[in-house]
Amino acid sequence: MHKKVFVSGCFDILHSGHVAFFEEAATHGDLYVGIGSDRTISDLKGRRTVNGERERLYMIRSLKIVKDAWINRGSGLLDFEEELRALRPDIFFVNEDGFTPDKKKLCDELGVELVVSRRVPVAGLPPRSTTALRSECRIPYRLDLAGGWLDQPYVSKFWPGAVLTISIEPDLEFNDRSGMSSSTRKKAVELWHTDIPDGDPNLLARTLFCLENPPGTTYVSGSQDAIGIVFPGLNRLDYASGEYWPEKITTVNDPDVLDWLERHLWFITLPPRAGDFNVLDVTHISAEGARALAEAADGVWKAILARDINGLGRSYKASFDAQVAMFPLMKSRAVSDTIDLYKDRALAWKLAGAGGGGYLALVSERPVENAIRIRIRRERTV
Repeated sequence: MHKKVFVSGCFDILHSGHVAFFEEAATHGDLYVGIGSDRTISDLKGRRTVNGERERLYMIRSLKIVKDAWINRGSGLLDFEEELRALRPDIFFVNEDGFTPDKKKLCDELGVELVVSRRVPVAGLPPRSTTALRSECRIPYRLDLAGGWLDQPYVSKFWPGAVLTISIEPDLEFNDRSGMSSSTRKKAVELWHTDIPDGDPNLLARTLFCLENPPGTTYVSGSQDAIGIVFPGLNRLDYASGEYWPEKITTVNDPDVLDWLERHLWFITLPPRAGDFNVLDVTHISAEGARALAEAADGVWKAILARDINGLGRSYKASFDAQVAMFPLMKSRAVSDTIDLYKDRALAWKLAGAGGGGYLALVSERPVENAIRIRIRRERTV
């Protein structure tokens, strides 16, 4: 008997990359496809699909390599769980950016082999992604590398310090509410459509910050989000006590430094934050905590410039520990369980953003299996 192989995903705007993925999966056995519902994709990506669920199902069922397909009835990153339990496949086949520890845990429970594709395009055809085909939008995301929360006056009033950010190329469509500043990026897309225009980056970032935080805003988004998106490379934002905008921005675009940093950062997908989650429901903000956060950010900055991987690991972990000490809800059960899985394979870890959930960003001297690589946005050259 043929083995049963299961894959699950959005599969919006069906393209050659999807077909190559299906063909690779089908080499292992009979292929069954679970498709994310329109509602699930809206919740995860914060956008509507281009092709509705019925149209996507029709096209995938039309492929001769697909044994059967359906719309998953669940929601979230494990929207296929009910169907997976019913099908009991031999293999669950995923892309490396579709791998999550929760999927591995579920497969282990059911005795299903988890196989990870490497997204090898068909010879002679270009690599494809739905993100690229939806538009040529080049507006980046932002990674909170260290010091996150010091851009909020209610933290920096206890102790001033720096926030470190890096601008991330949109090679992947990072999930909504995932700590990658997706809400600020949506405002940037609304403002500039497909790319950040030429001009003074400080003025552009201030414009984006003001658009997201109009007069009367109850909760002001930190300015590190707008700055981290607009300013390329690695950026140090020095905040004075109680200020919304940094008094100094220091940018590093040295390709050797950025290449080194890219080689040592690895992303693991976590569940996005729930809609009703508020990390501010429990806080222990203090001068001691804010000072620890500021000192850790200084340590991360010095380690990166010196390309000191062990120093980066120590300070990076110290930054996360300082965040969690003041905002304990950041470290949910899912985050803690994922850290336990990778603590022996990485030097340090922290969340991609300050709000909790989304992506665990690891620092590692060696490649991390099934983790996502990111590209830091470089300074434009004429």
